[in-house]
Amino acid sequence: MTFAATILTLYPEMFPGPLGTSLAGKALERGDWSFATVNPRDFATDKHRTVDDTPAGGGAGMVLKADILGAAVDHVIERQPDAPILAMTPRGKPITQERIREIACGPGVTLICGRFEGFDERLFEARPEIEQVSLADIVLSGGEPAALAILDACIRLLPGVMGAACSGHEESFEDGLLEYPQYTRPQEWEGRTIPKVLRSGDHAKVAAWRKAKSEEITRLRRPDLWERHEGVRDQSASGARRKNKETDQ
Repeated sequence: MTFAATILTLYPEMFPGPLGTSLAGKALERGDWSFATVNPRDFATDKHRTVDDTPAGGGAGMVLKADILGAAVDHVIERQPDAPILAMTPRGKPITQERIREIACGPGVTLICGRFEGFDERLFEARPEIEQVSLADIVLSGGEPAALAILDACIRLLPGVMGAACSGHEESFEDGLLEYPQYTRPQEWEGRTIPKVLRSGDHAKVAAWRKAKSEEITRLRRPDLWERHEGVRDQSASGARRKNKETDQ
């Protein structure tokens, strides 16, 4: 089954962009995924194809019109009713690897690229199925770079896209931790050597070292992830203790 992506954008020429190269590009050629762009201007009702207007209450910039975006979204829903719809906005909930994996396992995704000062809020009130998502606590000039990043994250998880079957499972966020450090030849570079344990051939020791390093890096760089990881681990341990106690009884 082909993973179908639909992108609502005022700049359709930005796609597939970098996704037309490397692994994603090869997957596109094979038909593992496909994409279509929909320009909201095609749903405008005036001769100038206007999609934005000044903010109600005053202020700088322009706001994307709910009636135009709503018509474009309805058009996409008719074509792809089972695909989740994500709107790219700094106000959105940060997207996670877990959500990416859920999307990649489905039929496809619709991505709405914001521009200007953002969307008329009534779009989300009238179309509650739209998920508002962001990449990070940053503001981009438009939603297109975020849409490209989300598509890339999904495409690399599609069957047959990555060379190694386990590649998607031993990396950052897959187990709630950041990935461990990686090394390759030469064995020594500028006085620095590959850690001895990685050259030992002892797979158990290598796994333990990687686990410890993942925990250390996560604790130092992302205390928010570490706190969440510890909470999940505590819940799992508590559940196991309860299960053992019930079994003993």
